[in-house]
Amino acid sequence: MSFIIIYITYPDLKTAKKIADFLMKNRLIACANFFPIESAYWWKDKIENSKEIVSILKTKGSYWEKVKSEVTKLHPYKIPCIMKFDVEANKNYTDWVNKEVK
Repeated sequence: MSFIIIYITYPDLKTAKKIADFLMKNRLIACANFFPIESAYWWKDKIENSKEIVSILKTKGSYWEKVKSEVTKLHPYKIPCIMKFDVEANKNYTDWVNKEVK
């Protein structure tokens, strides 16, 4: 069974936790980590710099489309960053993720 990490940026911790809580309550992810970051990016023909929060979500590969869809509906950004990474993990951790995600 494939295992993925989903990387998402948010404007603040409150928004990140709200979306992650929704995904966990619906058993779409097993867990989430949150980190403060500083971002630089092009927006409307100029370079923007901002403080953001990034989350790293762990789930089954088969849940990618559903998680992406739900995050897109809930996210306040016009163009949210929602990226998927295929990963491998130790067996015990993978078993735990597979047990928690329904």
